[in-house]
This record gives sequence, structure tokens and C-alpha cells, in this order.
Amino acid sequence: MFLLQIDWDPLKYIDLGFFKLHFYSLMWITAFVIGFTIMKRIYKNEGESEESLDSLFIYSVIGIMLGARLGHVIFYQSELITEDFFSIFLPFKFKGGFEFTGFQGLASHGAAIAMIISMYLYNKKVLHKSVLWILDRVVIPVASGAVFVRIGNFINSEIIGKYTGSDFGVVFKQLGETEPRHPAQLYEAFSYIFVFIILFYFYWKTKKSEQQGFLFGLFLVLLWTVRFFVEFVKEAQNIERADWVLNTGQWLSIPFIFIGLYFMFFYKPKTKLS
Repeated sequence: MFLLQIDWDPLKYIDLGFFKLHFYSLMWITAFVIGFTIMKRIYKNEGESEESLDSLFIYSVIGIMLGARLGHVIFYQSELITEDFFSIFLPFKFKGGFEFTGFQGLASHGAAIAMIISMYLYNKKVLHKSVLWILDRVVIPVASGAVFVRIGNFINSEIIGKYTGSDFGVVFKQLGETEPRHPAQLYEAFSYIFVFIILFYFYWKTKKSEQQGFLFGLFLVLLWTVRFFVEFVKEAQNIERADWVLNTGQWLSIPFIFIGLYFMFFYKPKTKLS
């Protein structure tokens, strides 16, 4: 992917005096704004109201952000529960002095679970359709959002790859390193572009959106397959790498892939869409 060794030492935030505007946070904002725009077009195509779209945005933001944060804490940084509890839910660090950090430490597995739960609640309270109807459509903007989240990780020099063992790759200067690593974040971001394009194509150019669960299942299979294979060149996060053949991220990805295959090829809805 890289013809040269790149020394990566970016500015992570803009200091506005009263707080630091992190580019990682801007990537999340960009993801939600673009996702909202995509979903607006889908809702217009489906004849759904703007009021239900506004509610979807609220449910999505709260659910995904909360789930991503809790997922990170549960799977990768459980010590925060006892050492700095309020930093779990707030964009601040309290241990060792008060500091605005932005929303950092977000896990995609937690976000995926929270997305399903929040869409269930949204459907029950607002949409009143099959929950798979909304899941089949919301995964399209979610796939586009995943691209920007991984770019944010690259800006932050986090979720880095393993050393390449060659002269090619990225040297993460802010980590005090001198040897090139795989830019695993960019591998994922680039792959997620194709996940989005495939989902977008199947929704607009085929009738697969009429098959309940297919697009949702396709999303799970594509996204978590990408995640599974990129993990081979990704450095361990905290306690995730042990003596197992696979790491935590890969073990957590496998169930999502099988669930996706089930919805693509085996799921039979009990009732038809209204």
C-alpha cells in the first residue's frame, strides 16, 4: 500500500483556549452528518417522515456512542470502572487532574451491539415496522461512518499495526517510535469504503432490500470479515493478546459473521413488511 516510509506526527487537536477540539471527535461528527444525509435520502425513497428521521438520528447518536464507550471499557479497559468511573460517560479525565479529553476509547463491537438495541427501541417507540426493516437500511450510513472513525484512529496514532519488518509503512512519531508499522487503521478505512459501496449498490440497484435481514446480514459479514483479517496485522490492545491463536477482536468478530450469514441465507420472517 505504501511506496515510502511515512513519518506520522500530526496535530491531534485545535487548542481553542477553553477546550481542545480533537480531530478524532470531528471525524465522529463527520460520520454522523454524512450518515444523516444518506439516511435522509433513503427515508425519502421509502416515504418516511422527517420527524421519524430526526428521532432516528437521536437514537443512533446516543446508542452508538454509549455502546462504543461501554464496549471499550468492558472489553479493553475495565479498570476505569474503579479508577475513573465518570470518565466512562463524560468527555473528561478526572484521575490525575481534570482534563477535557473528548470521546476517546470507543469499541466497534460495543457500537454494533448498541446499534441493534437502539434500533429496536426506535422501532418500538417511533417507526412501528419490523426492526429488521430499519437495520437493513441504517447499516448503509453506519458503514460510511466506520471509514471516518478509523481515519480518526489514524490521526490519534491509536489501534496501530504491527511492525512491518521492512522499510515500508508508517512510523508513529508521537509514540516515540522509529520503525515502520502497518497502518492498520487505513487498511480498515479503505476496506470499509467498499463495504459501503456494496451495501449502497444492493439497496439502490437490486431488490434485496425487500428481503428482510439480507442487507443487515451482508453488513455483518463484510464488516466483521474485514475486522477479522486486519487483526492479523494489528498490534494488541491492552489485554487482548494472550496465548490464544486469535485475539479478542477476532473472537468477538466471529459471532457477528455467523449471525450475518444466518440473516442472509436462512432467516425467514414470520410476517411480511407493512
